[in-house]
Amino acid sequence: MQPFTQQVIDIIRTIPKGKVMTYGQIAKSAGSPRGARQVVRILHTMSHTYDLPWHRVINIKGEISIPDDESRFLQKILLEEEGIETNTAGRIDLSIYRHDG
Repeated sequence: MQPFTQQVIDIIRTIPKGKVMTYGQIAKSAGSPRGARQVVRILHTMSHTYDLPWHRVINIKGEISIPDDESRFLQKILLEEEGIETNTAGRIDLSIYRHDG
């Protein structure tokens, strides 16, 4: 496993319940500020294998960016169960819920 991949996995594992991080924020923390797409790939391919809290990762706008309606709805439900609220536009207030890891 590449060091960046391991760091991304470790960072995602540390996101506490009730908090979120952005793809870019995770990439930067793992040492690759322009690696947000790699974070997406890692989440997509390794979430189940490493039991990652994938639902706590959102985009820079505070939005759920999964295109599939069913998965997007599941992510919203999982976040709400942890007390994370979305506004009427479906955005999460990062000033409240962002984890600064």
